[in-house]
Amino acid sequence: MDLGLTGKKAIVTGASKGLGRAIAAELAIERVDLAICARNEQELQAAAEELRGLGVSVHAQATDVTNDRDVREFVEDSARALEGVDILVNNAGRAHPGDFESLSDADWQADLDVKLFSMIRFTRQVLPHMRARGGGRIVNINAVLGRSPDPKLFATSVNRAACISFSKTLAVELGPDNILVNSVNIGSVLTPQWENIRRRRAPNLPADEFFAHASEAIPLRRFGRPDEVAGIVAFLASERGSYITGASIDVAGGAGGHI
Repeated sequence: MDLGLTGKKAIVTGASKGLGRAIAAELAIERVDLAICARNEQELQAAAEELRGLGVSVHAQATDVTNDRDVREFVEDSARALEGVDILVNNAGRAHPGDFESLSDADWQADLDVKLFSMIRFTRQVLPHMRARGGGRIVNINAVLGRSPDPKLFATSVNRAACISFSKTLAVELGPDNILVNSVNIGSVLTPQWENIRRRRAPNLPADEFFAHASEAIPLRRFGRPDEVAGIVAFLASERGSYITGASIDVAGGAGGHI
């Protein structure tokens, strides 16, 4: 299927590893030029070299998504390097397990900053570039917990609900500008974040036992792969998804108790 993405310009945050790297690779396969960011310079440059091997231009810049100046500089540098921005994938985030009583104000603030406010910062900066090109696509990577909360991941459950609402509200506002905004809500996908969760929840349990047990709650009885998320992101960014905006799409193997 030709997604009509050849020559488009995309920013992908949190793209040095895991899901972000898989999304960037999927877009590169579709001939999209990329700007990627993450905090770790070494990991970021390694990802950039791998992506360039797929035959596209890649601008890589170490960026703290919780720092407004960093975000502004990265977006401006990316727009200059790529000669425009058509697509933004807000993927940055990290797991912060804990129930309500274990979370401090600092924990809440840090979680909000890296999830909701990073989306706000990046969206604010890319809008002028997308409007200059007659439209664009914003895909926000969220979590199914924002619709089916888990008290053991209290901050993620609450903050991802805010991210989903942000995506829907933004889609309504930006529709007349031909800027489409959608939310992709992941479930249990095998990324480095899940290893962080395992270390917090069950540090003495071997990884294979932990993941086997965790899979029992998923109707498909397995964790997802990053490429299974990346495919829907590419579709939403493409011309084939040109009448989809304001959608909240679960990629979670059937997990979640909502309708």
